[in-house]
Amino acid sequence: MDLLTNEKNPNITNPRKWEPGMRVLVLTAVSAEREAVLRGLRGDRRFDVLIVGVGPVSAAVNTAKALVTNDYGLVVSAGIGGGFPGKAEVGSLVVANEIVAADLGVETSEGFSSLDELGFGPTRIQVDASLVNSVVEALTAAKFPVEIGPVLTVSTVTGTAESAAELAARVPGATAEAMEGYGVAFAATNDLGIPILELRAISNLVGPRDRAAWRIKEALDILESASSVLLEVLP
Repeated sequence: MDLLTNEKNPNITNPRKWEPGMRVLVLTAVSAEREAVLRGLRGDRRFDVLIVGVGPVSAAVNTAKALVTNDYGLVVSAGIGGGFPGKAEVGSLVVANEIVAADLGVETSEGFSSLDELGFGPTRIQVDASLVNSVVEALTAAKFPVEIGPVLTVSTVTGTAESAAELAARVPGATAEAMEGYGVAFAATNDLGIPILELRAISNLVGPRDRAAWRIKEALDILESASSVLLEVLP
């Protein structure tokens, strides 16, 4: 299956598929991201856009709370994020094909071991390929630079070249980094089986922390424009 399957997570009893006309819940970390998404969606009543806070725990808890208020057919984690050099450049968009809790595990003398490797998983949630392809095709047609790949969820934002290289080696093909996607995705898919997407506008590169090089306003503008494309993809 394209979604996280019962075999990978026995708590998912009834994985769903997105169908046109279903309500969509879009979740952002902070108000600036929410406002950008709202401007892009132009008041479309099929979409609810809420703030879940920063970090995977806050995201998971507040997503779970939101999901009891309405019957949603799709949950989208949206915002800005860091792009891995050579994978997603500043000013581009990333659509996740996999959402990974990249620092959930243990350190050993041999290196990092994820919960999956320890038998306590999952730390990876697959995204429905048909949804990913539809979104990417629409963004590409609208002339956005867009990449597909794993988006990593971290509790501590990467701040050195060494840490960036370690994460890239840990998750081959890692494309972007943010702090909420896995929390949102786990709350949606665990038990409920609601399809998920993660969309990130790249404001900076993953690696040495250089606030002067960040392009937050530009990334928010791109997030706004990309959100308007969702209106075409999710009728």
